[in-house]
Amino acid sequence: MKTMKNIFPRAALLFLAFTVLCGILYTGAVTGLAQLLFPHQANGSIIEVNGVKYGSALLGQQYTDDAHMWGRIMQLDVMTYRDENGEALLYAAPSNISPASEEYQALVAERTAKLRASNPQMADTPIPVDLVTSSGSGLDPHISPAAATYQIPRIAAATGRTEAEVAEIVSACSTGKFLGIFGEETVNVLRVNLMLDGILQPA
Repeated sequence: MKTMKNIFPRAALLFLAFTVLCGILYTGAVTGLAQLLFPHQANGSIIEVNGVKYGSALLGQQYTDDAHMWGRIMQLDVMTYRDENGEALLYAAPSNISPASEEYQALVAERTAKLRASNPQMADTPIPVDLVTSSGSGLDPHISPAAATYQIPRIAAATGRTEAEVAEIVSACSTGKFLGIFGEETVNVLRVNLMLDGILQPA
């Protein structure tokens, strides 16, 4: 019993010290530095123009019309979750469908048919795999340069722009590999579409 009486105050003191150190001081320091050095990224990489917020550059948005670039397949659920006011909440997650299943093959076939029908100019071009598959998050904001290039003729025809003009927008929204070796080259779909709408301007 005496040993427990000696250990408990020390354990409580350590618990309090680490709570303050890790839960308050460290968190506050990291948050403060993030706000000071990287305020845009720390606040969600929100794309804002003239006071209007159009979304986060880190979260995909679903576009299905011919005049805009399409992203990856999105797994969206607006039926399951509600907020405190009963309003539907958007929820995204991976489908967890086995790539070997008939259901998955049917989804890929459906997406492939839709892409072929909407991009007849690219009939002889293989469809990039990221246009017929979803990411683990279900809200991937990026596609590959090949997936973006595949859509350029359709977008040009639908918007009245030349393919060179659309390609210039795609280039302005492209990001290379980190340090030239890490990761993959990507194209941000939301930025492309905001530029197609004239909301953002190519740098």
